[in-house]
Amino acid sequence: MKRITIVDIQHRTFKKAIQGYAREDVDQFLDEIIEGLEDEGQERAALEAELLDLKERISHFKAMEESLQNTLLLAQRTADEVKAAAHKEADLIIRQARIEAEKEVATLKDQIEAANRERQYAFAEREKARNELRALLLTHLSLIEERHPSTEAASNGTPAPAPAPEREHLHVGLLEDPAVGA
Repeated sequence: MKRITIVDIQHRTFKKAIQGYAREDVDQFLDEIIEGLEDEGQERAALEAELLDLKERISHFKAMEESLQNTLLLAQRTADEVKAAAHKEADLIIRQARIEAEKEVATLKDQIEAANRERQYAFAEREKARNELRALLLTHLSLIEERHPSTEAASNGTPAPAPAPEREHLHVGLLEDPAVGA
């Protein structure tokens, strides 16, 4: 069926019949129909414009939604990548710190060993010097006793010279080291 438009109604003419409807009533009714259809046409045009606008807005919002979802996914990926990179960097820093600490510990151990070797060498040198000094003092003491024989003088009847206090003090002080406990 063909759709009737406002123009069709305006240009429509009817045949005249003897006992037909009153022409003025029909024309008035047709005018009311035309007016109603014009109002409905305007409303329909307004609704179609509004519908088109709403469709455009929906399309715009859908595009925004898709863009936001893509942005969120990208942000999540970026956050995951940054987090992974931070973990890798933290692991690297920890490894480097461990390596540095191990180097430092090794250096300190080497220094301790070197200090212990120097200490042992110093103790050995001290002991050597002490033994040499003891031998020297004993040699001097024996030389002194050979020159001043106390036993010969006692057998001849000559009084023996009194021992020198410095010699006893010297002998005791040099041969005994309180730190070593000799």
